Amino acid sequence: MCGIAGFYGDINKKQSVSTLKHMLTRIKHRGPDQSGVYVSDYVGLGSVRLSIIDLSSGTMPISNQDNSLWIVFNGEIYNHMELREDLIQKNHIFKTRSDTEVILHLYEEYGPECLKKLNGQFAIAIWDKHKEELFLARDRVGIRPLFYTQTKSAFVFASEIKAFMEYPEVSLKFSNKALSEYVTFWTALSPNTVFENVFEVPPGTYMLVNHKGIKSNTYWELPIVKPNAYNFTTVEEAATAFENIFLDSIKLRLRADVPVAAYLSGGIDSSITTSFIKQVSPNRLKTFSIGFTETDFDESAYQNIAASYFKTEHSSVTCSEQDISNYFKEVVWFAEAPLLRTAPTPMGLLSKSVRDHNIKVVITGEGADELLGGYNIFKEAKIKHFWAKDPQSKLRPMLLKRLYPYLPQINKASSNMLKMFFGYKLTETDSPIYSHLLRWHNTSRIKNYFSDTIKETIKDYNPIAEVEEKLESKLSGYDYLTKAQWLEIHLFMSGYLLSSQGDRMGMANSIEGRYPFLDHRVIEFCMALHPDLKLHGLNEKYLLKKMMKDRLPDAILNRSKQAYRAPIRSLFASETLPEYLKTMLSEQRLTEFGVFNVEHVKTLLSKIISNKGVSEMDNMAITAVLSIQILYDLFIKKSIPNISESELITLDKIIIE
Repeated sequence: MCGIAGFYGDINKKQSVSTLKHMLTRIKHRGPDQSGVYVSDYVGLGSVRLSIIDLSSGTMPISNQDNSLWIVFNGEIYNHMELREDLIQKNHIFKTRSDTEVILHLYEEYGPECLKKLNGQFAIAIWDKHKEELFLARDRVGIRPLFYTQTKSAFVFASEIKAFMEYPEVSLKFSNKALSEYVTFWTALSPNTVFENVFEVPPGTYMLVNHKGIKSNTYWELPIVKPNAYNFTTVEEAATAFENIFLDSIKLRLRADVPVAAYLSGGIDSSITTSFIKQVSPNRLKTFSIGFTETDFDESAYQNIAASYFKTEHSSVTCSEQDISNYFKEVVWFAEAPLLRTAPTPMGLLSKSVRDHNIKVVITGEGADELLGGYNIFKEAKIKHFWAKDPQSKLRPMLLKRLYPYLPQINKASSNMLKMFFGYKLTETDSPIYSHLLRWHNTSRIKNYFSDTIKETIKDYNPIAEVEEKLESKLSGYDYLTKAQWLEIHLFMSGYLLSSQGDRMGMANSIEGRYPFLDHRVIEFCMALHPDLKLHGLNEKYLLKKMMKDRLPDAILNRSKQAYRAPIRSLFASETLPEYLKTMLSEQRLTEFGVFNVEHVKTLLSKIISNKGVSEMDNMAITAVLSIQILYDLFIKKSIPNISESELITLDKIIIE
């Protein structure tokens, strides 16, 4: 795993090496092992490398045989061995064992079509000297990040936005439109980011940048099928087929020249990945988990059951209320986005624990919930479709109590209260975004805390209506679960889960996460299944549970779904709240930054500190306010120190042409 950065255009070759060193230094956490740059008349490419495959000779940038192509790359190509053999048969000559060089030769042979042959997670930049063209590409579901911006003289790209702060012509400022999207969807609508004129290369997309401009192309889309095209008639057949694909996905993701560990959360997803790892490699496996001092959030008991069952070498770290407060600024710095939850903080602590044990690679269970109906929002959509057939029913809304036992206000609610809360646009079942209407409506109310100035600039922008209109024809004719999965995978998974909770927290500690459920073959298999094989009644991940019967402890296999959450109110309830957080929420800073209405935030903060009638929405609102204030301070006000000469990375490889 690595961090990459570079630029194309009318550049000063003499200054380019220095600029690249500064950009790479800002993201050196992504690759502390090796670094290198390539500079020519029109382009600069740079890489910081976390060496996992071919530790000795894989330093980037790497060229092809005649030096006409140069590559920097962030990620892993799991089927690189098979691809290499194919290329050798076509007379390609290799000088390293790295997967990076395989990509380069594959591009030389097939052009952009090579992306369809890759099984992995990646952000790629290739410079073609003959065409004077820059090729950028990102993996199918956006596991690895890749951002770009444009100045008067150059096109600039990097693995993280903070690298742009070191490019001379870039000055960051918020996009008010994107702020509105973040407090609605938990993320921005791709390719937007929270910063104006800074964009992501969307998942499943490649770009060609040359003197004619920028051309963007989609090479992969989430496959969805209509009811007449579902695969498999029985759960037994589906389970057998799934197991074969998933086992191969695990085998590929165990390939590394360093030890590979696993996260073990105590849930079914991580337990399945651990079970399959042990099946492939019975050797001693290191596993890691996160616990909480607040019992409402803690799953340690289940983690211990799983670790004992699999006989792993298990390590656990405990996240306290004070940890949430102490590390939140750092978490926002690495996330580079507004947060509505504190959940990335414990994931950062967990990654740090892994790194402290000298582990670079962990296998995790992300993706199973999205692909196999694991989230409550899927069950909620199913219940509401059922309820909408008889909107006056007093019994049907009571089913919703089963979904949220951890929310006291829901568990104690009467039928009328449930109708008031969950009945929003109840009968609009034909909407392509029906499953998410309530969630987005509720979170979008955070916009009420924006300042009058920002409210004025976004008053005519309705991001929910925009998404609904765009998807009207695209999702027409699909079942309720497919539509909900499409939204969850495209927005929540890619824009938040794999970013703020995934790549950013792992790479902040130089840890690479690997996701066997997100092998594109697994995704394509799951999206073609009948909904009942995923969500059977209200039994989530039905296929997995049938497949793993008698292969996991009953306490884990049959436990109720517990959403991964982290404390929020403890950010403000602590007696030793860090001074920095107090400053970010002070009247002076709120006024100076101008993003929020000072009086509205003061009222919200008082309510949370007193802990009287605090709702989930209040918790999300204060987290959003604080994270956005921190983002402004770090990225726009640039309160972080400049990089000193002594802090600059030392380049292991410099090529100047």
